[in-house]
Amino acid sequence: MKKRLLFVMNNLHCGGAEKSLISLLQTLDYSRYEVDLFLFRHEGLFMSQIPSFVNLLQAPPDNLYFNMSIKTAFADCLRKGKLKIALARLFAQFIFVTEKNAARSEQRAWKYVSASIPRINGKYDAAIGFLEKNPIYCIIDKVDAKVKIGWIHTNYASLRMDAAIDRPFFDRLDYIVTVSDECASALHKAFKAQTGKIKVIHNIVSPSIIRRMSELEMPKPPASGKGCMNITTVARLSPVKGIDLAIEACRILVEQGYPVRWNVLGYGTDSEVRDCTRLIREYGLEEYFKLLGTVDNPYPYLKSADIYVQPSRFEGKSIAVDEAKIMGKPIIVTNFSTAKEQIEHRLNGWIAGMNPEELAEGIRKVIEDEQLRARWAERLAREKLGTEAEVNKLYELIS
Repeated sequence: MKKRLLFVMNNLHCGGAEKSLISLLQTLDYSRYEVDLFLFRHEGLFMSQIPSFVNLLQAPPDNLYFNMSIKTAFADCLRKGKLKIALARLFAQFIFVTEKNAARSEQRAWKYVSASIPRINGKYDAAIGFLEKNPIYCIIDKVDAKVKIGWIHTNYASLRMDAAIDRPFFDRLDYIVTVSDECASALHKAFKAQTGKIKVIHNIVSPSIIRRMSELEMPKPPASGKGCMNITTVARLSPVKGIDLAIEACRILVEQGYPVRWNVLGYGTDSEVRDCTRLIREYGLEEYFKLLGTVDNPYPYLKSADIYVQPSRFEGKSIAVDEAKIMGKPIIVTNFSTAKEQIEHRLNGWIAGMNPEELAEGIRKVIEDEQLRARWAERLAREKLGTEAEVNKLYELIS
């Protein structure tokens, strides 16, 4: 008899955790498991990549009120007689306005947001909250399961979350899974009583899928030019991903006469797009630095790139870096906390200081040294880069 699994996630927008979930769902053995997926909202570029074997549960319609303006949400709730939701939305709004720490705001608001989430019917062998905060809180409060697993996708110390709020939820988890040894270390420090529950399961990346998808057509033309070095970055436009550092580094390279075209694939809020666009215009980089937005399939862009750059300030473990390694690209990363778990400096990539000058210097060295690029490509070709076997660690936790 198949075991029943439930995965809970906010949505399937284009982010590392969402991509990791899709890769995991594509790797599961459906002859052994019956899988349900519960999303708070059916949104995101990855919706089309949910495997057909997965049963997508209905999204909770009342949760939309927490994504509307308070005026619209409150008026609609009152008109439809949803007084409980109206009050919950009002109390949540007070937190949204007064709590300046965005992560803690989401943590504190769950007690009101949860009013919009019905209890999920049925009994499961395992329930997996696949992201910190609400998905984990949901499997604790709304799901009946023999095993409950919470997934943390980045360094807990960098999240600015309140461990005191998480502690009672983590007490009720059977396992806390994270994506790297560095992230596990941060959890051990924050939750000493839970140390036996903390497990590392690396993000699943499949070389065969990535290479197959890299052969498809690019949906948007990248910036390129004759004789130029084409640089690619896959990242959100949020400050933690360091796109401002990339723009500054591009300015330095252009001023020094290096022929570069830099393409960034990833979404951002309206304000983040405005900030990045303003900086690009301020430095006159419109011809050299392009924000291509989100694309369903970034792999053709990776294939066409001469260099891959990850300029992040924080990373749990960068899936994009692992994918660039599979494509055999010269890779330059900033010295974020988990960089050394993925890149060996000068052996299969370059780890630069977290400032525009050192980032530009690393790119310069890679542009100028063709033999260095060839050595890295040869080294990457010998590395075992597929991580599909990581799914076996999840099977062990479930059993």
